[in-house]
Amino acid sequence: MSEPEETGALFPIFILTIIAIPLVPYTFVKLSRAFSKKQKSIHCQCLDCDRSGKYKRSILKRISNFTSCSNLTVVLLWFVMIFLIFYTKNISRESQLFEPFGILGLEPGATDSEIKKAYRRLSIQYHPDKNPDPEANKYFVESIAKAYQALTDPLSRENFEKYGHPDGRQGYKLGIALPQFILGMDGDSGGVLLLCTVGFCILLPLVIASIYLWRSSKYTGSYVKLQTRQAYFELMKSSLTSRKVMEVFIKAAEYAEIPVRKTDDESMKKLYTSVKSELNLDPKKMKQDEAKFWKQEPALIKAELLIQKQLTRDSTALSLTLQQDFRRVLEFAPRLLEDLMKMAVIPRDEQGRGWLSPALGVMELSQCIVQAVPLSARKSSPEGTAPFLQLPHFNDSIAQKIVSEVKSFQEFQELSSEERSKMLREAASLSETDVLDVEKVLEMIPSLKVEVACKTEGEEGIQEGDVTTVQAWITLKRPNGLIGAIPHSPYFPFHKEESFWILLADSNSVWFFQKVSFMDEAGAITAASNAISETMESLGASVEAKNDAVREAVEKVKSGSRLVMGRILAPEEGSYNLTCFCVSDTWIGCDQRTALKVEILKRTRDLEEVAEEGMDEEEDEVEEEDYESEYSEDEEDKKRGSKKKVSKKESSSEESGSDDE
Repeated sequence: MSEPEETGALFPIFILTIIAIPLVPYTFVKLSRAFSKKQKSIHCQCLDCDRSGKYKRSILKRISNFTSCSNLTVVLLWFVMIFLIFYTKNISRESQLFEPFGILGLEPGATDSEIKKAYRRLSIQYHPDKNPDPEANKYFVESIAKAYQALTDPLSRENFEKYGHPDGRQGYKLGIALPQFILGMDGDSGGVLLLCTVGFCILLPLVIASIYLWRSSKYTGSYVKLQTRQAYFELMKSSLTSRKVMEVFIKAAEYAEIPVRKTDDESMKKLYTSVKSELNLDPKKMKQDEAKFWKQEPALIKAELLIQKQLTRDSTALSLTLQQDFRRVLEFAPRLLEDLMKMAVIPRDEQGRGWLSPALGVMELSQCIVQAVPLSARKSSPEGTAPFLQLPHFNDSIAQKIVSEVKSFQEFQELSSEERSKMLREAASLSETDVLDVEKVLEMIPSLKVEVACKTEGEEGIQEGDVTTVQAWITLKRPNGLIGAIPHSPYFPFHKEESFWILLADSNSVWFFQKVSFMDEAGAITAASNAISETMESLGASVEAKNDAVREAVEKVKSGSRLVMGRILAPEEGSYNLTCFCVSDTWIGCDQRTALKVEILKRTRDLEEVAEEGMDEEEDEVEEEDYESEYSEDEEDKKRGSKKKVSKKESSSEESGSDDE
């Protein structure tokens, strides 16, 4: 084994390698994501969104984004890597191979006279009698004198020219990538090595794995606490409306951890007074409901009041401490609402169906939170003034004036730009700039078209108990031509991508559900191609037919459609009038419903298969009987023939006997 000085130099190289393996690709991924972001081209360009500052990359925001923990860790590790590179480079210079010709400044193959001249020249410069510097003395003794001796001795020179070393052929040297202070310890190095091995190879991975498992055991895959999911599952009921959904939504464990300070009492009372009309309180039992409301956990009370403050668009009046809690509540809201949606549509009965009413209530609450629209705005009609309140420069009074002019938000969208501009200027008294902002937002609002079908693959009809395939194409179009976009939401302080939920329901039972996003076109193309390929292969289609179907699906996806496929178990025999809902979690007024009639036939397919199997067995039996009858006839014929021969022999013998007599 080599000396500690030589083996200890491997430790920095080992650490450099361990850091570089994950750091280099991770850095490239972060840089590619930073340069590939195109938020400017897909978010709303109205003045309200511009004033919100969500999409402006100011110097302070850039600094705050850069100074995140992950970025600072990456920069620190790069500094460590650079230091280790220079350190190992200097070590390699110090531990470079012995080169006597290079030390004396000669070319390989120099003569003895040239070697002596070079030695005299360097002696004048580095000899201890000429140069009192200790470093010069060390260099002269360890390098110059050693090189001169190696080149003037015939045997050493011959060894160097043959094997590259004055002492002849050298064996392999092995080193240990551990720090030099560990290898340099006398007597105790074995124990230290054992401790380091146990610490770095066993204890450290166990600690990291334990921390990861401890944290992951508390959260689901969507970063929602398991305690929250359990509470949502237990509190969910089939008859919940959007207002009742709010009571379940705020029971999240994430909201229960919001700090409640003593200084928040007065602010909470002011909050309650400002949003009291939006709370689900019965006017006939106002005192009882108020007392019940304040008996809840203080953190949950704060969460509900802050959400109501978001719906009333009056968050600017909050104190600095409440502003922090307000942002925290809204930051958790999207993923909590998505998990609440899953708990609404998760199979609850024996047929594996969820509940439609609470699912629609969750989506209504999600739309109102993102667009900052009160739930009371949806009271008067299925939509009310809520869709108009998501437009810029609109308030409740302006929305009421526009509602009196048109029947619905869809009719308002179908008006020409000149008619809308005239209506907004005359009825709502909006300026040209405000009207232009309204037009920009209307160009962002999507229109949806749903084509849905249910069928049993490879069969003509659907029979009870069949595994039925649900296939739906959702087509999205916007007046501005975008497919995937970030919605107009100036009052929601965080980046929120739009999503849609497909619900196939009968009355209050959800047969099938799936979440759809139009942001990832590449992923949608892959999913559609795989689904169509599997379907065509199961039907036994040719390669050309399969390729044509896949090509058609890819073109549909590129033109703004998304394929949703799933399988359900067909219910009992009967005629079912289903409704396919395509519901947005961000936009108000763009939800679509498509009617679908499904006929479920009585189960006869298994009986037919059994009958066919019985016919096959009967045919096999008939063939066996025919085979046996032929065989038996042959045997009988043989027996008859043998009897005839015997009788002939007997008769012939009798005749011969009579002749003899």
